[in-house]
Amino acid sequence: MRPIRPGDRGPAVTEIRTVLTGLDLLVPTAPDADEFDTHTERAVRAFQQSRGLSVDGRVGAETWRALDAARWRLGARTLYHAVPEPLTGEDVRSLQERLLEMGYDVGRADAIYGVRTSRAVAQFQREVGLTPDGSCGPHTMNALRRLGRKVVGGRPQWLRESDAIRQSGPALVGRTVVIDPGHGGTDPGVVVPDGSLRWTEADLVHDLASRLEGRLAASGVRVQLTRGPAPEDCLPDVGRAELANSLGADVFISLHLDGHANPEAEGVATYHYGTDNGVTSATGERLAGLVQREIVARTGLRDCRTHAKAWDLLRLTRMPAVRVEVGYLTSPADRARLVDPRFRDRVVEAIVAAVQRMYFPVERDVPTGSIDVSELRAVVAAGTVVD
Repeated sequence: MRPIRPGDRGPAVTEIRTVLTGLDLLVPTAPDADEFDTHTERAVRAFQQSRGLSVDGRVGAETWRALDAARWRLGARTLYHAVPEPLTGEDVRSLQERLLEMGYDVGRADAIYGVRTSRAVAQFQREVGLTPDGSCGPHTMNALRRLGRKVVGGRPQWLRESDAIRQSGPALVGRTVVIDPGHGGTDPGVVVPDGSLRWTEADLVHDLASRLEGRLAASGVRVQLTRGPAPEDCLPDVGRAELANSLGADVFISLHLDGHANPEAEGVATYHYGTDNGVTSATGERLAGLVQREIVARTGLRDCRTHAKAWDLLRLTRMPAVRVEVGYLTSPADRARLVDPRFRDRVVEAIVAAVQRMYFPVERDVPTGSIDVSELRAVVAAGTVVD
């Protein structure tokens, strides 16, 4: 869909304003107000900020889905596992977060009432003496309101995900990693003319992805890219997440470059799934931290830190997933590095080292920058596995 932006008019704008008013982000106006004015833009930005979305003041497909989901409050309707189109909404996410706090395994709080959420509800119902049908109606809601946290002294989801990583062992051999070069096709991403040259985000991140594919494959990893060098169309983020899920990937890494009107903006940032309520993908958060530290240490890029976001790309993937903004193409300093193939090789080595460290037990982690990626390839060549 074309983003709805300031200056637009029509029924869609009226609908957006209605939702924002219901969320107390916009002062009520005349019922026929259909203009996307400055007050609406501010309210949209506030909504995007609160939901962990990109804050641009426009309503694109991702913001539209989030607004549609925000209509629902927990308890306003009966929730159940519907096939083939599952129920989605803010009420589903609130329920998932509540169950996570109580120690039930719903997976990721993705606002989708799927099989895992239904099973967690049924388990809760069984334990409190209700019929375990997996649906959340008035009786289940009353029981949820009466009970407090079931697990204290730690984050249950963190413990669950960390244990799964520990049980899988430290070796990279045999794991599946999906690498996502951002943009592509009709969407080149950030584009910067440079004399007779023209640098595009889509081309540079595909080169990065191809180099990363080679390094990981040499370490015994099965690798899949979400696109080729010149696709006809740009695969939406939902489609990229679905591809990773269908492959049963162990790790998902999305590569991007940033851009800004101010050429002084520079540095690397890494994003993982997380909400404003503190719910996060524990392993995704750890992987983001490792990727960020390794890239900063090995390349000298400015550290723009890690951040939690609820982008579809991170919310809908079922495995540890990160999006890495590897510098600003609009920064002369960052661009001079990014167009150097040797620099891109250092970025790739940093990401490979981070993926390896994620599978090390925390007590056996190694200092940032200390892993020699060539040794991982030597291990595979020798036919041995590090344990």
